[in-house]
Amino acid sequence: MGITPADQDQDQPNDPPTERASDSYVHSFARGLAVIRSFGAARPAQTLSEVAAVTELSRAGARRILLTLQSLGYVEAEGRLFRLTPKILGLGFSYLTSLPIWNVAEPVMEDLVAQIHESSSAAVLDRTEIVYVLRVPTRKIMAVNLSVGSRLPAYCTSMGRVLLSGLDECELDALLVASELQAHTPRTLTDRTDLCKAIALVRKQGWAVVDQELEVGLISLSAPIRNRQGTIIAAINISGSAQRQSAKQMVKAFLEPLQDAARRISEMVALRS
Repeated sequence: MGITPADQDQDQPNDPPTERASDSYVHSFARGLAVIRSFGAARPAQTLSEVAAVTELSRAGARRILLTLQSLGYVEAEGRLFRLTPKILGLGFSYLTSLPIWNVAEPVMEDLVAQIHESSSAAVLDRTEIVYVLRVPTRKIMAVNLSVGSRLPAYCTSMGRVLLSGLDECELDALLVASELQAHTPRTLTDRTDLCKAIALVRKQGWAVVDQELEVGLISLSAPIRNRQGTIIAAINISGSAQRQSAKQMVKAFLEPLQDAARRISEMVALRS
């Protein structure tokens, strides 16, 4: 596919307006990331027009970015359809391998899962969402298929509330204002005052339990992972089914081994940081 004169790099009327954060802000790079993020489970393959529509870029701008990604091996084309290649995984794994925590956390989590026979995951906070960085499953208990890189809202997940408990009041308030507080189940807390109280309790007791707020039948128990300075940098959880045990039973049975695993990981992170 050749690039016509009309495709030369220039601002297009329908390119998305972007605030100029500073003189060092690279708009073309930001647009390239937007194109990459436009692909996903709902849109694994897209035409040029679809990418342009999702990213709010001009067709010419979207085409330049897609061809650049294709030349670098991150995108492949089949007829009119573009899709990401496995090479894109290297971008995410660069983050995972750049931090020592994930190397030490996985065997600890595997020991935890072998002990309690329930799934365990680790996540970090990314604005209003948590991002899964490790997962050791036992059996499928969620309708959502979770894997490394999966995102869930922070306000209604146990790992999210642990991570939110590490923020100061101003940061927490701003994040809750920015969150889309939707009721995923009849149990979901969506009132900001109620959420602040729930997160304050997590901050006080040092762990969180969320009983069927994200999905009916799912109970999750979480504890913080801290760095040498005591700052919460991640959370680790145990997920269980409400059909097998209540939230109280889960806390009684699993809180101690979960906290022990979180402590072991935190201690090893402190030694490496």
